[in-house]
Amino acid sequence: MVTALVFIKTDVDRVHEAAEEIAALDGVSEVYSVTGRHDLVAMVRVRRHDDLNDVIPGRLNKVRGVRDTETHIAFRTYSQHDLEVAFSLGLPDAD
Repeated sequence: MVTALVFIKTDVDRVHEAAEEIAALDGVSEVYSVTGRHDLVAMVRVRRHDDLNDVIPGRLNKVRGVRDTETHIAFRTYSQHDLEVAFSLGLPDAD
């Protein structure tokens, strides 16, 4: 499982609508409205690094109102929970 944090700047009048559209995209597990330099943070989880291209530049960047994105790949998770099991729930088995 590959996890990316995508920091998103949107048009001021489209934050809510953009967040809802982004949250509905396959590969996006969560979207947070935040304060600071960015308007939203999306958690993208895919099976392979190559799949990030389909989700982020392929679909997320094309959502109306999205002005700019900054993507950070997560290399390690620090948690007291078994996140690998939690994130794989409902995903089809890899070929």
